[in-house]
Amino acid sequence: MSNAAVWLKMTATTIGLMGLGYGLMRVVTPTPEQTYQAMSPDLRKKVDANRAARLAQEQAVGRQLLAQKDDADADKPLWADKQNTTRVH
Repeated sequence: MSNAAVWLKMTATTIGLMGLGYGLMRVVTPTPEQTYQAMSPDLRKKVDANRAARLAQEQAVGRQLLAQKDDADADKPLWADKQNTTRVH
């Protein structure tokens, strides 16, 4: 066998094994919905509570970032009194 044929055979074998491994992984790995349905009801409640808390935290961070952006857009210094916004020109 020539050297090129050996390399071709090894390359084909490697690609085949990697494809087999990937296909096997896709078949045996459950989807997130299947995992959620397989949980006990009390564990589902905990997961739902964690999801709600994470969503609320993400929304709070989003509002905070928006407020910081609005403050950054202002043309007055950060230490200026927010109550007294009158300007003298």
